[in-house]
Amino acid sequence: MPVEESPYRWRLEPEGAMRVPGTIFVSRALMPDLVADRSLDQVANVATLPGIVEASYGMPDLHWGYGFPIGGVAATDVEAGGVVSPGGVGFDISCGVRLLLADASWAGVAPRLDRLMDALGALIPRGLGGGGVWRLGDPRELTAILAGGAVEAVRRGHGVPQDLEHCEDQGVVHEADPDQVSVRARERGFRQVGSLGSGNHFLEVQRVDEIADGALAEAYGLRRDGVAVMIHCGSRGLGHQICSDHVRVMVGAMRYYGIQVPDLQLACAPVGSPEGRAYLGAMAAAANYGRANRQLLTDAARRAFAAAGCGGLELLYDVSHNLAKLERHPVAGRPRLLCVHRKGATRALPPGHPDLPAAFRSAGQPVLVPGSMGTASHVCAGVTPGDAFSSACHGAGRVLSRGAARRRSGGGAVRDQLEARGIRVRPGSLAELAEEADAAYKDVDEVVRVSQAAGLLRRVARLVPVGVVKG
Repeated sequence: MPVEESPYRWRLEPEGAMRVPGTIFVSRALMPDLVADRSLDQVANVATLPGIVEASYGMPDLHWGYGFPIGGVAATDVEAGGVVSPGGVGFDISCGVRLLLADASWAGVAPRLDRLMDALGALIPRGLGGGGVWRLGDPRELTAILAGGAVEAVRRGHGVPQDLEHCEDQGVVHEADPDQVSVRARERGFRQVGSLGSGNHFLEVQRVDEIADGALAEAYGLRRDGVAVMIHCGSRGLGHQICSDHVRVMVGAMRYYGIQVPDLQLACAPVGSPEGRAYLGAMAAAANYGRANRQLLTDAARRAFAAAGCGGLELLYDVSHNLAKLERHPVAGRPRLLCVHRKGATRALPPGHPDLPAAFRSAGQPVLVPGSMGTASHVCAGVTPGDAFSSACHGAGRVLSRGAARRRSGGGAVRDQLEARGIRVRPGSLAELAEEADAAYKDVDEVVRVSQAAGLLRRVARLVPVGVVKG
């Protein structure tokens, strides 16, 4: 495994007939953790997918996942029989991050912080079970969400039309096919619309601690000591079930198409096949569910801010980090239609990209990189040329399993440590709070530094937590 001169890029030559080079962006300081959890083996396995182009990429927050590593990016050439793999999206389809900016400053919010966190704790559904902001009464309402995403949520009064202008795809994936979503998946999603879930999902109140790029910060509306709300969640049990359903189908379909993969978690089918089209339609429906989910939580956060006398919230941006998308990218000097898998990786569109909202066309896409509960998060920007198919890291990345984190420290101790640092915590479960302790994650500042050095993004602002609502 030779090391190039750059300290930020390692190249792998995976075994197998494809012999497609894979690339992983990483700092030497982060390498031991990656080797220990065999993430590099997963990067190499991904490089054997039929139709893969350029490379199998790993972001600096890379760690072990299902099929693809979390922090894995790969694209296949649709016109050359390229495949789509549910393992390249994961169970939490359209898990993503949105950032809301408050019109009040930290000086105005600080005296009301306890009142605000109590209001958020009361209004934000969280945990493993059911219950959401939007209590559906008719299965047809769920079908409308699967087809319409955040657009449907706004149409029903949960937000304002301006929100959609600052969402990836304007809040809806039009290729969704709700008919490809199983009865069991619908049952799991019916009572969870507008809920955080559990694990590493959160709603966090943040203070802008540092401005790294004044011009970009101004374009995004960020100012030092401003207040923001970051929401991280996805498609809940509905997305999980869709992944499970379609992996089973593709394991059988691979025999028909003569496809072999080194790991059955990479089960796949040609994008244009019936199995590939069915998965893409179901995945898009789950993506719409995830976007509606974050829109509903935005509505709840606005009500909490108003109740606490903390002013209003305006959406900066919403972007998914578990998705496969059909996109055109240059390959060998000409544009090709690719199926770009981003598993625990976010789109990072460069300035001038036609898919960007007009407000960000000259600045580039806001790239949202959350840390752990007690550490910073970052707002960054997409850059030109936009390596790894205009993709970047999506967070800090785990270094401890959830079990190891629980054994290291109890949830009560984690809560007390955060409160002692002035970070108000409203947990759904102390046991799950322990799983998300700072020590379970990499240094997000280092992850972002390496990502910028690798040419994946540009730092704009650093935000620090002042209050956390956890699943």
